[in-house]
Amino acid sequence: MIKKCLRKNAHAQRALYEKYRVKWFMICLRYANSKIEAEDILQEGLISVFTNLKQFDSKKAEFSAWSNKIMVNAALQYLRKWKKLDFHQNVDDYETQITFHEDVFDNIGAKELTLLIQKLPEGYRVVFNMYVVEGYKHKEIADVLGISESTSKTQLLKAKKMLRNQLETVLNH
Repeated sequence: MIKKCLRKNAHAQRALYEKYRVKWFMICLRYANSKIEAEDILQEGLISVFTNLKQFDSKKAEFSAWSNKIMVNAALQYLRKWKKLDFHQNVDDYETQITFHEDVFDNIGAKELTLLIQKLPEGYRVVFNMYVVEGYKHKEIADVLGISESTSKTQLLKAKKMLRNQLETVLNH
C-alpha cells in the first residue's frame, strides 16, 4: 500500500488514511482542546505523512509508529504556533510520588478519559501524553519541548495529580 501511495495512487492513499484515521485522530484529540483543533492537527499531520512518506523505512520502524510520531509532532507544532505552552517549574510545590491506581480506569470509558485529559492545562497535557501515552522518556520530552528534565517530571506529576482529582470527582458522582 505504501509503495502505491508513493506512486500517488489515490485509492491507496485513501485506504491508508481509512486504516489509520481513527488512531491518528485520537492522538490529535489528546493534545487538542477541542474536536475542531484535533481536526486541524490531523490535517497538518496528514500533509506531513504523505509529504514525508518517501522517508519511511520499514527496517527502522513500523509504519504505525512512524506515522504516530508524525501526528505527535504535528500536534506539538500546532501548539507552538497557536498557543503558548505553559510549563510551571516549581518542583518543590509538588509531591515526588503520586499514587495513581490503574483500576480506576476500569470504571471510565476511553471517551470520558480523553475528555478529562483535554481539560488538563496545555503543558501538563503535552507532557502527560508524551510520557504516559507515547512512551517518551523525560530527557526526550525535555529535548523536544526545550525544557529541563525536572520541568518535564514536574509537569507529569502535576498532570497526574490533576487527572486523579478529576477522576475522583467523576467517579464519585
